[in-house]
Amino acid sequence: MLCIEGLSVSYGAVEALKDVSLEVPPGRVTAVIGANGAGKSTLMRTLAGLEKPKSGRVVFNDEDITGGKPEDIVRRGIALVPEGRSTIPDLSVEENLKLGGMWRTHAQRGTSLTRVYSLFPVLGERRHLGADTLSGGERQQLAIGRALMTGPQALLLDEPSLGLAPLIVTQILELVSQMAKDSGLAVLLVEQNAATALRVAKTGIVLNLGQIVKSGPAHDIAQDEELRHAYLGY
Repeated sequence: MLCIEGLSVSYGAVEALKDVSLEVPPGRVTAVIGANGAGKSTLMRTLAGLEKPKSGRVVFNDEDITGGKPEDIVRRGIALVPEGRSTIPDLSVEENLKLGGMWRTHAQRGTSLTRVYSLFPVLGERRHLGADTLSGGERQQLAIGRALMTGPQALLLDEPSLGLAPLIVTQILELVSQMAKDSGLAVLLVEQNAATALRVAKTGIVLNLGQIVKSGPAHDIAQDEELRHAYLGY
């Protein structure tokens, strides 16, 4: 279980997150939605150790990991797929994947590689090709696959729909949702495309100007017309 308790993050005088508390249970997708500037990416970067909180705690599997170094957080079992599908174009698909698990044993890397190719068959078919030959949707699969190579218990997905066709986004997120159910992976999905995120999530959390304004079952949030108009833009 990933628990965020009273998390606040500031950039100078600007409060990006204000007393944010939420839980990300295993085996399901928890979606954080909201407009640009809501603080979604700041939340993800803080959980991954890339930003330091002003106050609050991050607890993972009953251990306080607040303010930990990014490499230590990865080793504890939390993997971030950052916004923008940050793959390395000059490397092959398989080389990109192996980078994700470079600190693990040879056997662990082999097991994870087999699993990634099973989840994303197109990556296996193109394992020896350069990452720059992949389509946008395939690069997103590669970015998720590389995160899975770390053997995570929690996966942080930051704006995976960015620049992708709606059908591709739906396919990828449905696969992630099924993967969470099958393996017990805790998935925190940050997404501006609220309708898509709420379709695959069990729990929805609406963030606005760094604060949680609503949380509850994803289906209920998706059906709340007033909430949609006020904060979600659809």
